[in-house]
Amino acid sequence: MQYLIIAYDKKDVLNKRLEVRDEHVKGAREFMKKGAILNAGAFIEDEKMVGSTLFVDFPSREELDKWLENEPYVKNGVWDMEKIQILPIKVLPSE
Repeated sequence: MQYLIIAYDKKDVLNKRLEVRDEHVKGAREFMKKGAILNAGAFIEDEKMVGSTLFVDFPSREELDKWLENEPYVKNGVWDMEKIQILPIKVLPSE
């Protein structure tokens, strides 16, 4: 099932985000190769990263939640999990 994830960072965690960014990007690229992450990017405010958006495709919500538990921005307290939005979607297929 496809989902849109909207994850804003907690307040004042830019340094933490930058510390774990390489691990986050490496993992995201691995899941992109598997087809689980369709696309992703950072939210930018005042030229600083303040959150993330991802289009993902997991077999179930449980599989998505399992992935989130191990996501570096979750494990290291970057994303504000109390405000995260996970919305079921249908991505427009490419031609």
